[in-house]
Order: sequence, then C-alpha cells, then structure tokens
Amino acid sequence: MTYDYFYEEQSEQFSFYRIPKTLMTEKVFGGMSGDAKILYGLCLDRVSLSRKNGWIDNAGRVYIYYTLNSVMEDIGCAVQKAVKLLDELEQYGLIERVRQGQGRPSRIYVKNFLPPLRKSKNRNFENHSSETVKIKGSELRESKSSNTEKNNTDTSNTNQIISETGCDDDTRESYRAYFQDRLAIDILKERYPFDQETLEGMEELILDVVCSKKKTIRVQGENFPASVVKSRFMKLRSDHIEYIMDRLKETTTDIRNIRQYLIAALYNAPCTIDSYYRQAVQHDFAYPKKIQEENIEDEQHSF
Repeated sequence: MTYDYFYEEQSEQFSFYRIPKTLMTEKVFGGMSGDAKILYGLCLDRVSLSRKNGWIDNAGRVYIYYTLNSVMEDIGCAVQKAVKLLDELEQYGLIERVRQGQGRPSRIYVKNFLPPLRKSKNRNFENHSSETVKIKGSELRESKSSNTEKNNTDTSNTNQIISETGCDDDTRESYRAYFQDRLAIDILKERYPFDQETLEGMEELILDVVCSKKKTIRVQGENFPASVVKSRFMKLRSDHIEYIMDRLKETTTDIRNIRQYLIAALYNAPCTIDSYYRQAVQHDFAYPKKIQEENIEDEQHSF
C-alpha cells in the first residue's frame, strides 16, 4: 500500500495517546518493555473517560475496565502477550487489578507513580546541563533598579512587574507546597543538577506572580489583568518547566532582562508547548529523509 504525503494543515489531523516522558527517562523504568509503556499510556487515556462515566469507587479512586480482548486489539498481539503486558504493569506497580467475580471484567486502578518518585532519594537521573545560558536564581529574585537594562521587546522597569509582598507568609507557603507538588520540583532538581538555582528562582518568580496584589501584570510589554495571568500560572505543570529549561539551553540570544523573559515564557508555555513538540516530531521525521537525499547527491557527484 502506498500512502500519501502530508499537505499543509493535514499534518495536524491526528489525535495522539500520551505516554509519560518519565517512563522513558527514569532508570527505575529502564527494564520495562516498550509495549508495556504504550499500554500504560492507553490506560491513562481510559482514566479520563472513566472519570466522565463516573467510574469512581467509594474512596474516590478512578478505575477503568480494560479487557484482554481490548488489549489484544489495541496492541496488536496474541492473548499470551496481552496477559504478560498487564502482569508487567502490575509488577512495576503501575496498575492494580481487582477481580469482580466470575464473568465480570476486573477493575483496573491505574497508579500515579510521581509521588513515590519524589520521595525517593536513591534515584539516578540523566544529567542535563545548560552550557549556553547560565542563570543564577538570585537574578530572578532580585528586583532591579530604575536603570535596569532593557531587552528588545519591553522598556518597562522590572520593579513595576510584580509586587513581592502581595500575600502573607502562610499563604505564600501554601502556594509553594502546591507548586512543589504540581511541578515535581524535587524531580526537576535531580534532572537538572547544574540548574538548581535557576529552578529555585523560577519557583520564587511563580510565587511572586500568584501572590501579587497588583491589578495588572506586565507580560511581553503589555499589561494583562492579574487574574488572567495568575490563572495561567496555576495551570503550569512539570513538563512546562522542562519545556522552558530545554528552550533556555537552545537560546543563544543575550537575555538582558531574565525576569521579564521568564514571566513571558511561563505565561505562554501552556499554549505553545504542544505546537513546539509537534514541530520537533515533524522535524525528526523529516531529518532522516534529508540525510538520505544528501547521501544520494554525494554519490552522484562522486561518479
């Protein structure tokens, strides 16, 4: 069968299953088979559907139904492999099956593996160091004076962006606990061991924003209602922070106003992350073809 090419907007016509990046990067899951990781992604997809269907037990835990026949159909395998994959997920602690009696499918509880990973102190993560951009956390926390250098897109005084005394200490610490859990700060620090000050500074910057009492917050040279900016920041996840850290590594531009730059990056991350990685995937698929064409051209010139 011959398939057609992608044309313009057709490149975005597919829907996708999402497999947690942690399954690919953490050594604790290094021995897990690729098919088991895919199956976990399929289970996660069913969790959201189960929640909509009201499949929640008395303890408030969401469960799914995933029969062997469905696994066989989705993975494209025989019954023996389907059983093996479910057993593998259970051995890794990623699912828990509860039998419902003869003739009834088992309930499957899909486990959230992030909290145990955050508590563990014996993990070895791949080190990511940023050689291009070096940022100290103090640069993010310190307010600039009125003669602060200005970047190319904003000429406002950094002091006027955020009020750092917007909420009391107890409220700020409550927000800190929320974001440390939601952003998996401990895991990020171990994943980026050479950028811990940057992560700490970014965390303080996020707290400055959500605790601000100003009516407007300046982002990319424009004043936005503080409630809008805070709402966007409250939606930040750990993958958004990873996205920003990766972009910082790629940046060769001299960032003169790092506080302004990161406020804009954090504000835009929830909206731009999908298109960024989609473009990266498209580039990865296109790159081998380009290499092949270059090799053919080199061979032609050699004759």
